Amino acid sequence: MVKITTDTTSMYTVSEGKAMGIDLVPMTLIAGDKSYREIEEINVDELKELIEAGVKLTTSQPAVGEVMDLFEQASEETPILHITMGANFSGAYSSACAVKEMMDDDIKDFITVYESGTVCGINWAMVNIAKDMADKGHTVEEIVKVLDHIKANDRNNMLPQDFAMVQRGGRVSEEERKLDPSLNIVPVLAFNEDRSRFISLGIMPTLKPAIEKVIEEFKNSGVDGKYFITIAQSYCMEDAQMAKAMLDEAFPDCSKKIFTLTPVFTVQSGTRCVSIQAFLDPAKNELY
Repeated sequence: MVKITTDTTSMYTVSEGKAMGIDLVPMTLIAGDKSYREIEEINVDELKELIEAGVKLTTSQPAVGEVMDLFEQASEETPILHITMGANFSGAYSSACAVKEMMDDDIKDFITVYESGTVCGINWAMVNIAKDMADKGHTVEEIVKVLDHIKANDRNNMLPQDFAMVQRGGRVSEEERKLDPSLNIVPVLAFNEDRSRFISLGIMPTLKPAIEKVIEEFKNSGVDGKYFITIAQSYCMEDAQMAKAMLDEAFPDCSKKIFTLTPVFTVQSGTRCVSIQAFLDPAKNELY
């Protein structure tokens, strides 16, 4: 049976993954001259203290040794499918591919590294779908085909209310880098065509019209009751709940879930960020 492995960008902790039969490793958060295994060694409350203290924060992929330990389990009887966040937003994918090549020949042929092309809620969804398919006896190739279909039909928007933090992260286009972060604005960001950067779909004065813009984009791009919508937030649960209420009204037939962004995602997207994503709901689509 296929074994699913991943990291904390799946929105699961190590212990939660273990309870589900999924082995995962923590992403790395670097604060000044110290590094932490996210969630395991630093939580969002502790991260907030570092942010308020002005500590320089960066992120990194999981420790190589921990990924090697995951991959050691691979065999012909138990091939591994390892799922990472989008390759353009983290070194986790390229690092896992490099670790795969370091493994013995009798192991690496049974390791597949898959990059989700996205972040947050859809990472969570892909890991869940992959695990369910593995439990039902599907092959790695069959699982990857479904994940590719999810990726081809997903929707991804980020509404950062601390835009300066996003700009420092470097994952926005040249146009967005020029925006004055001191202005009281909420950019509506989406992936560019190759998912290498976020681009702006509009600049809104407050969060509510920004959410309305996302709803408009969702409707125009075909999101309907067959989609599942996730809302992720960093230090702004009331904003996430407002977004859910608006999405409930616009898409009453869609299932929805609110997440708290992990420390690594918070550093990348900024405090008071609301991420809204949609993907084909496997409960309402014959995906497998």
